[in-house]
Amino acid sequence: ADTMKTSVRRVAMENIGDCHVHIEYGSPGVRGRSIWGGLVAYNEVWAAGAHRATSVRFSKDVEVAGKKIAAGTYGFFTVPGAEKWELILNTRYKQHLADEYKQEEDVVRLPAVPEKIKQVQRLTYRVLPSSDQAASKSKGSIVLSWDTLQVQLPFTVLQ
Repeated sequence: ADTMKTSVRRVAMENIGDCHVHIEYGSPGVRGRSIWGGLVAYNEVWAAGAHRATSVRFSKDVEVAGKKIAAGTYGFFTVPGAEKWELILNTRYKQHLADEYKQEEDVVRLPAVPEKIKQVQRLTYRVLPSSDQAASKSKGSIVLSWDTLQVQLPFTVLQ
């Protein structure tokens, strides 16, 4: 059981091919609360973490949803929905939650369908290589898991 009352700062990182992916985020706990459509509102931009916007840094250029994303640091935001989500990389990563979020600063938005999972007590990010062995050196996903849902942002490392 998770007894921590604070949203701890966490880091997730992994190398996909020769690209280092580094994620910094605040990790709130479920603590008996209704998360989706409760603590995290549906159909509103969410900073995908606690306190500060979640940041994602790519050491190499990547492609997301057919769009080239230059190496650098981005804010990772979502718009959760009951059936579909939007996943967002935005140029503004230094902000409190989504207080200064502006859609015109989005680099890419892509739809995602949340997957049901066994309950995860704390918001957790992972960077995973593609399950396709031939593509695993250049393809990966950023995976957000919390409560009983998971979403993935797939990317390809550009050479």
